[in-house]
Amino acid sequence: MDIQPEKQNIDQVFARTVYYIDFYQRDYKWASEPVNRLLEDIFYQFDESYERYSDLDANKENINAKYPWYYLNTYVTNNVDGKDFVVDGQQRLTTITLILIKLYHLANKYNSKTNKWIESKIAGYSGTEHEFWMNHINHIHVLKNLLDAVDLNEINTSSGITAEDMVANYSLISAYLDDKIKGKDHLEAFIYYFLLRLVLVNLSVETQHVPMVFEVINDRGVRLKPYEILKGKLLGQIDKDELASKNYNETWDCIVRTVNSFREDEVDNFFRYWLKGKFSGTRKEGQRFDGDYHREMFKADMDKELSLDHNPRGVKTFLDDSFEYYTGLYSKIWRGTQDIDELYPSVYYNSLNEQDGQFMLILSSCRVRDSEEDEKIKVVSQEIDRIFSLLQLQGVYDSNSFAELIFKISIAIREKPVKEIKPVFTQFICDELADNKNVASVSQPFSYTYFKNMTVDRPNKRFIRYLFARVELLLANAMKVDMRHPIKNLVTNRGVKTGFHVEHILAHNKESLESFGHDEERFEVERNRLGGVLLLKGLDNISSNDECYAEKLKTYANSLYWNETLRKDTYKSKIDFQRFIEQTGLAFKSYDSFGPHELEERHRLLFDLCCYIWEPSCIDYAKG
Repeated sequence: MDIQPEKQNIDQVFARTVYYIDFYQRDYKWASEPVNRLLEDIFYQFDESYERYSDLDANKENINAKYPWYYLNTYVTNNVDGKDFVVDGQQRLTTITLILIKLYHLANKYNSKTNKWIESKIAGYSGTEHEFWMNHINHIHVLKNLLDAVDLNEINTSSGITAEDMVANYSLISAYLDDKIKGKDHLEAFIYYFLLRLVLVNLSVETQHVPMVFEVINDRGVRLKPYEILKGKLLGQIDKDELASKNYNETWDCIVRTVNSFREDEVDNFFRYWLKGKFSGTRKEGQRFDGDYHREMFKADMDKELSLDHNPRGVKTFLDDSFEYYTGLYSKIWRGTQDIDELYPSVYYNSLNEQDGQFMLILSSCRVRDSEEDEKIKVVSQEIDRIFSLLQLQGVYDSNSFAELIFKISIAIREKPVKEIKPVFTQFICDELADNKNVASVSQPFSYTYFKNMTVDRPNKRFIRYLFARVELLLANAMKVDMRHPIKNLVTNRGVKTGFHVEHILAHNKESLESFGHDEERFEVERNRLGGVLLLKGLDNISSNDECYAEKLKTYANSLYWNETLRKDTYKSKIDFQRFIEQTGLAFKSYDSFGPHELEERHRLLFDLCCYIWEPSCIDYAKG
């Protein structure tokens, strides 16, 4: 038979079989909720019966005759080379073992003769070896310490989360049973009930069907993650001796821990980005991987690409090559989002703009063990920053069309040499501009014609802060000084007091309106141009809101370097900044007054700075 069900009580479950924890199984991760629920379910049935039959002696015959049985669910095993591996149910079986350990200590406390019986349900002889029936091989010391009543604070849990949760849940179980058990008679009645009337069904599954059964059966109250099911479906095809000799299980777990260290269950995101980057042609095609990607990987069309279905050799190739390499690359990208890396700083910049598409595109561009890996990370991330920024700055960015564009780029750069990547992005920028501006073609990816009328209300607000943060970083580097505020704070801080907010250089007052001939409609449009705004920290922004320009200049002192370039004292004795101006030809100047002419100059200067950051080919300057 493919599946062999067998009804057992706890006395039978832990009698002669040592249960090995299969590679399919997660760590022991039951938290307090499922443990409490299990205890409450058991005692709800027991309490009702005990109250009704409390006058009867607590013995095997009375408990079996009077107390109803209680179903504890199913556990699944697979016998390989004479060893029984738990495929599903170790969370529940481990918790039952912890309850048994506590009952053993209570039996000793009350001098109950059931203590030896209970002890034999925790550990016993399998042949000549005395072993714990639940063979958590890496955490046996924890079970032994619990059985020996070692102080919980003294138990070494450094072997992992299983050890930590065993100790934590034993503490919970101990407190619960101490509160519930009301004396020796009560204890013995419960022990008989626990061992004889709690029933599980064991499904013994043949090896070839284990992955399928594992996928559809989940632990009580804790649904498996797609990557956990995928692990079972992959590793279940490999011979156990080879699994052990080549450490596939340990390698998988190590990789998963690394990726998940960035964010909970992040490895699921890895698989989705990798599958989309390598095997999707459109956004719609990529959406198939947003849900149960682990099922999609085994469908006929994907099996032609991956060769993972009933193919142990294909699984081993996947684990040794694609899985190991691309998760390492993914982790490298993730690290680049945490702090600026000098090799590829744009990975960090993209994270500030929440451009997670960089994961998919970098994975798409790289081959397994790509010799151009670092250069591709640098160029692809840089180009994502460029295309996102230039589309925003020219008023053609749309989040939905940009999401579609990412998939088009992915196909175009998939495993291409690094020298072919930037031209792809350039062409897509020009195509997007042509489509949006309704012209036959565009040859230049960044044009003052399209930037000229860009106002602060058109790009999204986060990008506005990012724009001025990048300008600030450029100026700090030019002056060879540190930034006054971390770039991340400039982009992400939005609080009233500590956040950075858009400040109009031209306040809505009589002085400003006069400079525009009292044409209020023109004034409102012009003052919103990107050259007419800057960033100020919360309280400074509030205090300068309606001031005349001369007073605003005072507020700009010691704020951001871009703001200070409006002031004369910024240009005094700053040799590095003067050299930068001479080398680039950028038209920096101070302004004693600010009107339409000055605003146009400032807007043009901002365009030139954007060129310097994102598109140097669009500005005529001499490099130093």
